[in-house]
Amino acid sequence: MTAISVNRKTYEINATEDTPLLWVLRDELGLTGTKFGCGIAQCGVCTVHVDGMAVRSCQMPVGTVGERAITTIEGVGETSAGARVQKAWLDLEVVQCGYCQPGQIMSAAALLAANPDPDDEAIDAAMAGNLCRCGTYVRIRQGIKHAARS
Repeated sequence: MTAISVNRKTYEINATEDTPLLWVLRDELGLTGTKFGCGIAQCGVCTVHVDGMAVRSCQMPVGTVGERAITTIEGVGETSAGARVQKAWLDLEVVQCGYCQPGQIMSAAALLAANPDPDDEAIDAAMAGNLCRCGTYVRIRQGIKHAARS
């Protein structure tokens, strides 16, 4: 058994060390807000925070987490940046189909926690690799700017 900290709670897990964090979150802990997309860390839909940094959980072996704090889409609203991003997404109706949005929100929240007033270049850099099949990139950028102002 291994202990991990997710959304400020400690869990005992049975997964092997090479199990991707994504599957531990979804299958062992029932935190299904983090989605599976490509499985090769290219689409961003599986993004979570590890000690506040946006990481792709589909390629992160749970054995590398150690004592670092994991935050998922279910817990990001407890952070200042996460709450602002979630409110902005609702205020501006950013979402279309919504499948990619947990990863988009997690990347945006990590950006605003590190840089409270990002310019377009910083937004593009932080959100690179977060794909949206519906093409809501303009609304995502507007949502990030709205969250930064709030």
